[in-house]
Amino acid sequence: MKTMLKIIGVIILLIVVYAVIAMLAFGKNYHYEKSMVVNAPKEKVWQQISSTKAFNQWNPWMKLDPAMKITYTGNPGEVGDKYCWDSKNDDAGAGCQEIKELVLNEKQKTEMIFERPFAGQATSEITLSPEGSGTKVTWTMDTEQDPMMKIMRPMMDYQMGKSYEEGLNNLKNLVEK
Repeated sequence: MKTMLKIIGVIILLIVVYAVIAMLAFGKNYHYEKSMVVNAPKEKVWQQISSTKAFNQWNPWMKLDPAMKITYTGNPGEVGDKYCWDSKNDDAGAGCQEIKELVLNEKQKTEMIFERPFAGQATSEITLSPEGSGTKVTWTMDTEQDPMMKIMRPMMDYQMGKSYEEGLNNLKNLVEK
């Protein structure tokens, strides 16, 4: 019994030490980035990133809830093009994403406002650059993290990696048809 209590005590101590180190070591700014080369000209890729409706054709989070309510506003393919989602599923939550900047065949920048399951704000960019006979697509996200979210950063990196990989593969499959 004493051995079991010691093991539990050591595990709790390690968790506390990790939490303190994470809160001190990780900065408040979080950046995630993933790239993939697709075998298509950037003009064809641009068609899939320049509007929120096109983005949602390959957006990996859309599959989290097939019954998710989606509302589009603004003019498709222009700054101000926006969609809001509302899901009963906490994995999908609720929020809005709005295009804030478009540079023809080069860059799309959006702002995301999350309402549920956690309130927050982030920006995302998708940039296109020539790569051999294809197009390099780089997808980024930037946000500020409160101290408690810093503790979850390795898990967040893992989840973002899976989601961005899935999304970029969806995009690749769509534009390489």
